[in-house]
Amino acid sequence: MKNKFLIFFSLLLCFAQTGFAVELNTHKQKYSYAIGLQIGQMLTAQDIREVDADAFAAAVTDFLEKKQPQLSQEEMQGALRKFYADAKAARAELAKENLAKGAKFREEHAKRQGVTVLKNGLQYEVMSPGNGAHPSGDQRVEVHYTGKLIDGTVFDSSHSRGKPTQFNLNSVVPGFREAITRMQPGGKWIVVMPPELAYGEKGAGKKIGPNETLTFEIEYIGPVAAAQPK
Repeated sequence: MKNKFLIFFSLLLCFAQTGFAVELNTHKQKYSYAIGLQIGQMLTAQDIREVDADAFAAAVTDFLEKKQPQLSQEEMQGALRKFYADAKAARAELAKENLAKGAKFREEHAKRQGVTVLKNGLQYEVMSPGNGAHPSGDQRVEVHYTGKLIDGTVFDSSHSRGKPTQFNLNSVVPGFREAITRMQPGGKWIVVMPPELAYGEKGAGKKIGPNETLTFEIEYIGPVAAAQPK
């Protein structure tokens, strides 16, 4: 049953992506469109993006008109298995490519004047030292930061949100935690993290792929005092 719904939802996403102009005047048209967008968002989150438009249209028509499916259950299951196997293989190849590109990037970056390389592979360059006490690994801190892939693509930035962010250091990736525990309030660093200190083979969402080396521009503003009980 799960596979049947997955096939149908995949086809709905493709139908939406073909960009057909439709009337959206009645309540039925509007809620149908809203449901389609929700399904599209769900499938996009699962990286289910490309299907054949003609096959999609035929399946939707068959489904809504309660016709006999043109593929057997075994054929549909086989198609899904191949889809997931191909996706897994493609991701494994991407992980391999990212690992090699990241290693080359870190090798070159380590040669820059002023860059410190730690035993675990973390690299940092002090732009402004700051002063005061270093935070502990379980402290809550306030920082401004911009995170980038090695090609310069920004995947996250507190600056774009217009204000610094706060978080507990024991809730972030190891590279971020280690860098900040070495910083002092007011300090600004450029940090390069190998994948094992960032998001590893899993990556994070759609923006950070498997085995990505990440760079961060970090401004450690200072520790955040714990909230007092009322």
